[in-house]
Amino acid sequence: MRALPKLLVITLPLVAVIAAMLFAAALALQTAPLVSATGEVAAADIQRAMQMLRSHDPRRDRPGVPRSVVITQRELELLLNQGGRRLLAARAAPATRVLLQPYHAELQASLRVPGLGFLPFAVWINLDAHLREAEGLPELESLHVGRLPVPGWLAEALARRIGARHGVVIDSQVARDLVHQVSLTNGAVTVRYAWQADLQYRVLAALVPPAEQARLKVYADHLNAIAPPPGPDGTVSLAELMPPMFLLAQQRAAAGADAAEENRAALVVLAFHASGSRLSSIVPGAKDWPRPHGLRLTLHGRDDYPQHFLISALLAAEGGGPLANAVGIYKEVMDSRGGSGFSFNDIAADRAGTRFGELAVSDPARMQLALNAGVGEYELMPDVSDLPEFLAEPEFLRRYGGVGAAAYRSMLADIETRIDNTQLLR
Repeated sequence: MRALPKLLVITLPLVAVIAAMLFAAALALQTAPLVSATGEVAAADIQRAMQMLRSHDPRRDRPGVPRSVVITQRELELLLNQGGRRLLAARAAPATRVLLQPYHAELQASLRVPGLGFLPFAVWINLDAHLREAEGLPELESLHVGRLPVPGWLAEALARRIGARHGVVIDSQVARDLVHQVSLTNGAVTVRYAWQADLQYRVLAALVPPAEQARLKVYADHLNAIAPPPGPDGTVSLAELMPPMFLLAQQRAAAGADAAEENRAALVVLAFHASGSRLSSIVPGAKDWPRPHGLRLTLHGRDDYPQHFLISALLAAEGGGPLANAVGIYKEVMDSRGGSGFSFNDIAADRAGTRFGELAVSDPARMQLALNAGVGEYELMPDVSDLPEFLAEPEFLRRYGGVGAAAYRSMLADIETRIDNTQLLR
């Protein structure tokens, strides 16, 4: 009988902890979402974002000069949606809602818990945060996960942990040094800020931490090492470079690295090279990295397809599947207004790239295995040579009624069918 009290001493605390965890889970998890699905990113949203980025490019701002930017409620919701996709993967993104009022903001988000299909009902994580305007950054008034209140210090610690797990260093001091005041009004937020001489590099260090920079250098060095001599016209097929790049990803994943992160790094390096951009724009130290010169990538004999494919793949791998679609449509709309014209071929390259990028992070091992077996160009992107292109805006509107019209949607459905029939992208 003496053993019984000892057993109780050992088991009762454990039972109490388990009961507390179950009680917290019962409060935190709910059977209905607080926020329904939000609207997709539209071409007009991209146009506004591009204008904002051009107006607030830190490379053009004089250090210490105060600036301000107004962000609408919808723009903030879209920004939070894309951030959620980046942190939680493209196929498991939360729906968010923002309510901006004078001196006060409410942020809500709902995320369906995956892997519980055996239950007769869905299970949701709902977040409800209230913030108040303060000197500098807004202050957290309250945060609830479902019906469970979460103290501010714990919310900050969890945010840091989640960010670090997904390669984002949350440095609140950088935000405080950059942002002077955040003013909350009806339907909009005004951010007053000033870049300092070293802030751009501190922000990049937070967004691209040392471990990620080291990973990117591995793939940049590898691309430089494997780049074959270009053909007589200075071109190399993208299908020739993809297998060795993703073989390295497979090898590093087999050694314990995260397969999705390795695939994402390979796409970053390839996308930057295809677009003619330098990695030093996101990793200052990359200015000294070797890079293959005079190597122009092609797909189906065209050098614009790899750019469309890889940039869309990278956007999707970063968690922005709908964003990748909207960026592609935005570019084609702009081209129809005086550029090269609207091209359904380019849209197809965008969509194939988006599908590839999503699969590269959602099913990374399968994509590595498939690519390492060797791929042909039509496995990366189906034949779309019969699709119309170089359509000026009046002709595009006359034949297809504009973005979202029935004829336009029919063309997109045809493109999706072709991609569905491509084994690699299923």
